[in-house]
Amino acid sequence: MRTRSSSNLVGESSPNSTTSNPRRRNCRRSKQPFSLEEVPVNTMADQRTMAKLLRAPTEGYAKAIVVPLILAEHFELKHCLINMMTSDQFFRLEKDNPHDHIRWFNKITSTIKYKDVPNSAIKLMLFPFSLAGATRRWLEKEPPRSILTWEDLVSKFINEFFPPSRTTNLRNKISNFEQHFGESFHEAWDSYKDLLRACPRHGFTELHQLDTFYNALNPTD
Repeated sequence: MRTRSSSNLVGESSPNSTTSNPRRRNCRRSKQPFSLEEVPVNTMADQRTMAKLLRAPTEGYAKAIVVPLILAEHFELKHCLINMMTSDQFFRLEKDNPHDHIRWFNKITSTIKYKDVPNSAIKLMLFPFSLAGATRRWLEKEPPRSILTWEDLVSKFINEFFPPSRTTNLRNKISNFEQHFGESFHEAWDSYKDLLRACPRHGFTELHQLDTFYNALNPTD
């Protein structure tokens, strides 16, 4: 005969019994719950085709020069203007002076007139065509949308290709200028003006310039 108390003792004394407490097993499994929400799934990548995956990127080609909005209708740069810019490009050679290049560029673009088109906008559009070689690569490496005005472009261009060391060198040549042996007065004056023209930021007053040239002349002149 089996009593209720004896059946309970048998159940408690069976450590390997299959009728062990189910709540204890559930506690062990619930320590590391599994959730689908914790696994990130990139559904956008799965939706792209192979052709899109192999397509070259189109970002990162923004130009450094920002041309202002032009309100004129049917405006376009003529090929003759572009050819004019490429006829005398700046190559960054030793003989090339960025100040001379800006003077030449301003002289050419000052003759170009379009209704409702600012002259500064024309300059910003045409200036890249006046560069070649290392100077063109310099402009291409400038940060995107970093040049907003013509003044910005001139400042960056001069600072890049006419460093302070070059200004110092030309200032010394101006201060130490001397008339060469056998050189006429007019030849010496032209040579002196070339030095002044080559370094517009020399900082010398007109009186200082004349005094320097006077002291550089030979006794006869």
